[in-house]
Amino acid sequence: MGLKKLLIANRGEIAVRVARAASELGISTVAIAGSDDVTSLHTRVADESVTLEGRGVAPYLDVDHVVRAGAEAGCDAIHPGYGFLAENPALALAAKSAGITFVGPTAPQLELFGD
Repeated sequence: MGLKKLLIANRGEIAVRVARAASELGISTVAIAGSDDVTSLHTRVADESVTLEGRGVAPYLDVDHVVRAGAEAGCDAIHPGYGFLAENPALALAAKSAGITFVGPTAPQLELFGD
């Protein structure tokens, strides 16, 4: 069973690239954005967009809000991009707890490799 809907937990060029790659694979995408990013390119190339509370980098670092956004949007996977939460085992654990596939290393691997 393949992925059907992917939350992209990042912004900017990496989010655009993930959205385009997912689209080529027939995977629906959901962008997240802080209130100051709602009209950014990554929100326009994704199939859907969810606005998170806050401005700047803070909304993208809130693991609970990111995972909740994915669950509420019906996503079966979360792609962290790079930076932000990509190296944070908390996101991998929270996604797993919510029944959402984390596209990346497992939480124990992230803990082992460190920052």
